[in-house]
Amino acid sequence: METDMSTAPLAGLKILSLAEQFPGPYATMLLSDMGAEVTMIERPGVGDPARQFPPLFRALNRGKRSVALDLKSADGLAQFRSLAQTADVIVEGFRPGKLAALGAGFEDMRSANPRLVYVSISGYGQDGPYRDRAGHDLSYEGVGGLLADQADAKQPGPVPPIPLADVGAALFAAIAILSAVVSSQRTGQGRYVDVSMSDAVVSMLTAFLAPAANGTPLGEFIAEPGYGVFTCKDGKLLTLSIAHEDWFWKPFCDVIDRADLAPLTGRDRVARKVALREEIAAILVGKTRAEWGDLLDKAGVPWGPVNSLVETLDDPHVRARQLLRKITHDGGKAETFIVQPLKFDGFETATPNLPPELGADNDSVFSDDAN
Repeated sequence: METDMSTAPLAGLKILSLAEQFPGPYATMLLSDMGAEVTMIERPGVGDPARQFPPLFRALNRGKRSVALDLKSADGLAQFRSLAQTADVIVEGFRPGKLAALGAGFEDMRSANPRLVYVSISGYGQDGPYRDRAGHDLSYEGVGGLLADQADAKQPGPVPPIPLADVGAALFAAIAILSAVVSSQRTGQGRYVDVSMSDAVVSMLTAFLAPAANGTPLGEFIAEPGYGVFTCKDGKLLTLSIAHEDWFWKPFCDVIDRADLAPLTGRDRVARKVALREEIAAILVGKTRAEWGDLLDKAGVPWGPVNSLVETLDDPHVRARQLLRKITHDGGKAETFIVQPLKFDGFETATPNLPPELGADNDSVFSDDAN
């Protein structure tokens, strides 16, 4: 797919990324898809630890450049500083204070480029009692309250399959970068932004934590009997998403031929949630998912298939939204990547380049920098 990258929303934006693993790479991947030039600064001979897990690394780092620099050496630090002079953004994901100790912190780089935006992504932020505590995604989910309903002392729940703290921090980091760049362009002065993964979880739970803080429970829309996952005749699963809306409940009752249930209010339904959910489950197992899908669509009732990852890749709506890009290697092997999901008027996300080998762009980057 040919795309004129000069029309990209972030064309001309230069980002240096020292961030590893998940949050920083995902944030910069999204921005790369929107036209930013992202150069990864990796440790010589080692690189991003995620390179040990090629599927993860390749998914998050296609479309970028790789420069191998030893920031612990005087030459490596000088080279990094020279790149910072013409960059718009630096993103890093080390423990608080580590880069400053090497001479590559915000104040060091700002002296080389006053308009530079510098974004630090860390587990618990740059201050606070947990600042120096080690952690991973699950640690931050626990602190932020995300796991509270999934486990108790007697029966700890399963590990969530999606690293939501990582994903949330990545999205907040992308917002931080864009916000600070706008500020820098307006004022000529760069900004330092502290992005905490545990903060990201707390913020994502705003709609739940604020009511808890104020002693006003959010309510029980998730307790609605028509809000959940159900099994169909063919063994496939579907979701019903009747949260609190009578205008969805009544047509649903028509679809399942239970007009006697239609007068029930949300409060009535929650009071009878166990019995009603059992009744709904017994009814839905009577038809295939495709049959229920047709009926629910015609009635305007919110539902959806529960796809496996493979089924998601083949879902007609996902394909129609053009979220998948296939790249063919020199040897003929095809590799599929997922691109950023935003649709811009006048710009179509391009098929990205393959992920770079470690240090693949040292020569070209420093040749460009010299010029």
